[in-house]
Amino acid sequence: GEQLMNTLLSIIPTNPVAALTNGDVLQIIFFAILLGIGILMTGEAGKPLANVINSAAEAVMKLTLIVMETAPFGVFALMAWVLGERGLDILIFLGKLTLTHYLACFLHIAITYGLIIRGGLRLPLMPFFRGVVDAQAVAFSTSSSNATLPMTISCARENLGIGKPVASSVLPLGATINMDGTALYQGVIALFAAQAMGTSMTAGMYLTIILMATLVSIGTAGIPSVSLFLAATTLSVIGATPEQIVVVIAVLFPFDRILDMMRTVTNVTGDLTVATAVAKWEGELDEEVFRARDPV
Repeated sequence: GEQLMNTLLSIIPTNPVAALTNGDVLQIIFFAILLGIGILMTGEAGKPLANVINSAAEAVMKLTLIVMETAPFGVFALMAWVLGERGLDILIFLGKLTLTHYLACFLHIAITYGLIIRGGLRLPLMPFFRGVVDAQAVAFSTSSSNATLPMTISCARENLGIGKPVASSVLPLGATINMDGTALYQGVIALFAAQAMGTSMTAGMYLTIILMATLVSIGTAGIPSVSLFLAATTLSVIGATPEQIVVVIAVLFPFDRILDMMRTVTNVTGDLTVATAVAKWEGELDEEVFRARDPV
């Protein structure tokens, strides 16, 4: 209990500048959330600062895209070194990682989203899953929540009967911050790396990974493979050195597209689940349209 309390207290920064300097990611995210709340509360007075932050975020995103374009060359060299050192046995471990990730996402979709639709909203499951399959197919092929957004909105309105006000507000927001699949992926990577490095996990580390994965997923852009690079922040929780983080990311990078496809399907399904819930609560759900695909 004391260890968990210390873990929670360590998230609160005493000096935000020092947190930036030391790379204490949880403290940085905590301060960023508070700063964002402060900007929203100040209204017009906070808009200039919000514009500066938005501009900086766009610039950093372009920089990230440049890194992503050049990364395959470096990853090729790193992967060649890893295979030379470890042999082809590493592919077996990556296969197990992929299976674990797909199983985790499938169970999350079936159990968590299923309970929300059936248990929380009292709606039939089959019409929902049949209604979202088109968006899932596009998500699986593009690995991008943003690229899937037009199809997601179309499925919400035409297949699920979600009203335009809800679909046009909840789904774009969900494509930005509601990323359950990404959070699951961050956790799986952390455990994969911990086992690879022989790190003993404690209860405090598990809790920190959960918090980190959730917060990192909120800040992840809805474009392919970005969450792999953000995994560096999650890996720091288990004490991975920068060199170890580079090796882990290098090993995962060639397989990331396969993993990214499934986590994007999970993200998009979660967006449509939340949109259905909001529409139901706000009286914006046309249940005749929703139940049109019900075989019963």
